[in-house]
Amino acid sequence: MTDLARLVQALPKAELHLHIEGSLEPELMFELAGRNGIDIPFKSVEEIRAAYDFSNLQDFLDVYYVGMNVLITEADFFDLTWAYLQRIHAENVRHVEIFFDPQGHTDRGIAFETVLNGISRALDKAEADWGLTSCLILCFLRHLSEEAAIETLEMAKPHLDRIQGVGLDSSELGHPPSKFQRVFALAGELGLKRVAHAGEEGPPAYVHEALDLLKVDRIDHGNRALEDGTLVARLGREQMTLTVCPLSNLRLCGIKRLEDHPLKRMLALGLRATVNSDDPAYFGGYVNDNYIRTAEAIGLTEAEVIELARNSFRGSFLPEDAIEAHLAAIDAVVETVV
Repeated sequence: MTDLARLVQALPKAELHLHIEGSLEPELMFELAGRNGIDIPFKSVEEIRAAYDFSNLQDFLDVYYVGMNVLITEADFFDLTWAYLQRIHAENVRHVEIFFDPQGHTDRGIAFETVLNGISRALDKAEADWGLTSCLILCFLRHLSEEAAIETLEMAKPHLDRIQGVGLDSSELGHPPSKFQRVFALAGELGLKRVAHAGEEGPPAYVHEALDLLKVDRIDHGNRALEDGTLVARLGREQMTLTVCPLSNLRLCGIKRLEDHPLKRMLALGLRATVNSDDPAYFGGYVNDNYIRTAEAIGLTEAEVIELARNSFRGSFLPEDAIEAHLAAIDAVVETVV
């Protein structure tokens, strides 16, 4: 293990941008397809991995929604979530804020409660067994209508003790944040945190809309914000967290090489950038892989890696006392490792 890998492993971390359906590894996809009698258009794990050669976001989403079809029962959602949590516990992740896509399931006839109960049971077990805390963020699929999003929010209302926020994901281009202004206002009235994917493939204008119209607490991705100097200054001034996903950006061809990733520039500009895995089963790496491979590719210093870990807690929806406790834990690690 390299010195960098040892440091990343030792650092307590939070993950703030993780689609639980995107942690469905090919082996589990096959297992669940067999268990539930679901036909999938792949004959082997190798065929699935070969299909993970994406040229853009939509290529990925086409495969992603195929994989989602094998998730049927509460046990399936538990197994999916528990497999992810075991991985990140081994990587010293102490807190996770998980996205889930209920519309991708309810539109298939799966009950909202089936999805929520399976995921929540795994999250509760992780906290009981390891002290790994979590928030659950319900994402609206932006290629669907705002009316459908409002219907989904209505389904969630009886369960707001287990849902801490709402988000906006799926196909970005052609579906600006402004399309979802009403449902985000409704979520805000319910006291939910608000986040949105913006500036992954969409232009800086989408980031402006997420801030001004959706009133988000955090920007997911945000890479293309760097094209707008006024926006960069605002993000820095407001200390708006960006949940950056380097290996995702590489696999979806947002960058040609990992060496081209703007993460180091984000830090230099004073932006509160964080490192996350997005859809790790599809993009070839969980959170530590994202730290290590990106740091090696763009020459992050130890101090910058430590700052990214700190930002992961500063940008979380944890209460202030919990954030301070995690930052103190990072300081204790730095004293012994660096």
